[in-house]
Amino acid sequence: MREALIVWGGWSGHEPEQGAHIVAKMLKEHGFKVYIENTTEAFADPAIADMSLIVPIVTMSKIEKEEVENLTAAVRGGVGLAGYHGCMCDAFRDSVDYQFMCGGQWVAHPGNIIDYRVDVAKPDDPIMQGISSFPYRSEQYYMHVDPANEVLATTTFSGEHAPWTKGVVMPVVWKRRHGEGRVFYSSLGHVTAEFGVPEMKTILERGMLWAAR
Repeated sequence: MREALIVWGGWSGHEPEQGAHIVAKMLKEHGFKVYIENTTEAFADPAIADMSLIVPIVTMSKIEKEEVENLTAAVRGGVGLAGYHGCMCDAFRDSVDYQFMCGGQWVAHPGNIIDYRVDVAKPDDPIMQGISSFPYRSEQYYMHVDPANEVLATTTFSGEHAPWTKGVVMPVVWKRRHGEGRVFYSSLGHVTAEFGVPEMKTILERGMLWAAR
């Protein structure tokens, strides 16, 4: 049986505990045995190297040196990593090792909650198959991203809320490798109500399954 670790915490505005239980239910439906922890100390456990998948659901928090070293080593060794929104890519602002693994870091969401469009960049990829470009209402994440990412979906900034960003095409969904590990990320999912958007939920579900070994 494949095993997954979900670690939640940090800023409560992203509803991390609720998100952890939604993600756990999704994984259990695919036969995973799921462990849920609410402290980053879980990342320091050598046993995470035996997991199939790790899902961080933590925003604006701190990670200790031994925790991030063990986590990144586990992923380099083949454990999958997957997550969404600031719960993965705004988790540990002071840890460049963590950001290097994830492939991106949030820096802004001009206009806060706005209407925008998500454009599918690789419709033939199994994660995006059958999904067309779709409208979305949430924070439109502006991110610093690794050019090595394999980008699956993007969004284009209108410039309405930050004129200098007009026309910028920003990755929304990507996958990548970190050592032997598969890493998946989607910037969608500011609050758990967004799991009610079929495209958001499907993309994340497929991405987690892709990342899991």
